[in-house]
Parts: sequence; C-alpha cells; structure tokens
Amino acid sequence: MIALKIFHINSFSSEDFKGNPAGVVPLDFWISDTLMQKIANQNGLSETAFFVKTIRGFYIRWFTPDVEVPICGHATLASGYVLTEFLGHPEDRILFESRSGDLEFVKKGGTYYLDFPAFTPVDTEVDFPFQKVLGVKPARILQANEDIMAVFNSEEEIRRIRPDFSALARLKARGLIVTAAGREVDFVCRFFAPGLGINEDPVTGSSFTKLFPYWAAELNKTTFVAQQISERGGTVTGEYRGDRVLIGGDAMAYLRGEIYIKN
Repeated sequence: MIALKIFHINSFSSEDFKGNPAGVVPLDFWISDTLMQKIANQNGLSETAFFVKTIRGFYIRWFTPDVEVPICGHATLASGYVLTEFLGHPEDRILFESRSGDLEFVKKGGTYYLDFPAFTPVDTEVDFPFQKVLGVKPARILQANEDIMAVFNSEEEIRRIRPDFSALARLKARGLIVTAAGREVDFVCRFFAPGLGINEDPVTGSSFTKLFPYWAAELNKTTFVAQQISERGGTVTGEYRGDRVLIGGDAMAYLRGEIYIKN
C-alpha cells in the first residue's frame, strides 16, 4: 500500500471557503502519470500539484480533474505554503522547475508571492460568438499566450457574465480571461476553462502573467491590487517587472491528511 501526504490549501485568501482551493501532494519520487491524474480527479479541485525535490529546488506538475496543464499559479502558491509552513523548508525563496521553465515562490512578511514570466497580450481577431456565449459584448479581444482575453467596459459587465459553458468549451484556447477596470481596485477579472474541465476557476494565478502586463500599459503603473470576482473570490496584489511578474496573495490551510492506495 502507498501512503501519500495530501494538503488542501486555499490560495489568495485568508478567509474560510474563499480563494482558490488547491490540492498539494508532496512526493519522495514520481508516481505514474495515470495515478496522479486519478488522484486529481478524485480530489475534484481545479488543480492538484505534485512535486519532487531536485538539486536546484523542486520539480512541480499540475493536474486538473481531466488533464495535466503546463502552468498553474494558485497550486504553486499552495505548494510553497505547504513547504514553508508544514514541511519545514528553511528558506523563504523556493525554486520550482516545471514544463514552463523556472518559477519562484517567495515568502515575504505575511504574504506569499509567485515570481513568474510575463506575457504581453496582443490584439487579435477570433471567429467566435462572444456576445452570444457570454451574454455581454467585449470591447476588445486579445491573444494572451495560451489564453484569450476579453476586455469589457465596466466591472458591472464582468459580474453579469453568465457563460454558455458547452459553447465556450469550443473556444480554441486554454481558457478565457475576462477583465475590466475596477471600482475599488485597479481591475477585476474572471477566468473560464470548460475545455479543461473547469467551468469557472475561483482565482487564477497564471492569468495575472497576462493581466499585469495589459493593465500596466492601460493604467501606466506597475503595482496592482486586483480582485477575481468569482463566487469564492480572491484578492491578488502584484508588480509588473518587464519580463517577469510578481503575483502576491494570502493562503491558508483547509485540510491535511493521507491518501492510501493499494499497489
């Protein structure tokens, strides 16, 4: 029988039942891809992270209930939180190696940060019925690395969006970021990825690798306070640093335990 530690961490929130819950499974050695996918599927969270120690730091992988994904922000933040708060990692900076290159977790005061690469969105034309699928017409459509970004005129429009998820799953992208300037924060956003088995992600750390560069140009500033206004919701702070972004937020533990699997 295999016994594995497991943690459920709420990233980008300090409140119960808020932020984005991530599964974290520390490993001494890699188990099979099939087993990792089955664990992620049974967890039923938007992502479950698995990591193994390396010479430089840790190698990390992320699985939704349906597929492995190349990058995930909130589950990386959760992994760093587990290492520093539960597993006795002695340093406040942790290097994660991944399919998307080197990623860093930084603990600074009472806030946790991700040091991720930045991706500048570019205007694009997409043959897709956004107004019909979302119920609101975007003001601007951009290609944001593997995502599509739809910009709207107001926070109220973002709140009114009720997607047709079966239709949205046909969008040729990892997911859809929707965003607008905020009333009380710099900007608000939501993220939909039904094609990955995630209709709406509560707080999507990786989307801020595109959102910070976009809003840096629009607002002529480099530091931000933003809110992802999903049902659970979460607050994200950060900084645009040219080719990198610093993505910050709180985190708190919801569950710790063990998984038991027969050989």
